[in-house]
Amino acid sequence: MMTNGIIVIDKPKDYTSRDVVNIVSKKLKTKQIGHTGTLDPLATGVLVLTIGKATKLSEVLTSDKKEYIATCLFGLDSDTLDITGNISKNEECILTKEEVLNALNSFKKTYNQ
Repeated sequence: MMTNGIIVIDKPKDYTSRDVVNIVSKKLKTKQIGHTGTLDPLATGVLVLTIGKATKLSEVLTSDKKEYIATCLFGLDSDTLDITGNISKNEECILTKEEVLNALNSFKKTYNQ
C-alpha cells in the first residue's frame, strides 16, 4: 500500500532534515519521501515532509516569504562561528538597544535561496 500525504514535523535540535526524512521513511516503509526546505542541525522548527504523490506539491508548498527567530550570544567567538566550535574568545559585551536594532536591521533584505 502506497502512502501519500504531507506531514509537518517539529524538527528537534541536532537532527538534520535528512535524518528526519530517513526516520519517517523507515516508519512508513517508503522511499518516496522528501522535504520542502533544509533546516540546519542546530535549528529547531517546522519541517514539512511530502510523501508519495504529494512530493509533486513541494514547489507549491515552499513559501517565498520566511521568518527566522534566533538567539544570539554576544562576545563569543569560535572556530566554526557558532556554538558547536571551540570557543576562542569569551568577553563581556555590553550593547545599547540602538546598536542591537541597527545590527538586526542590517539583515533586512531579500535573499535568494
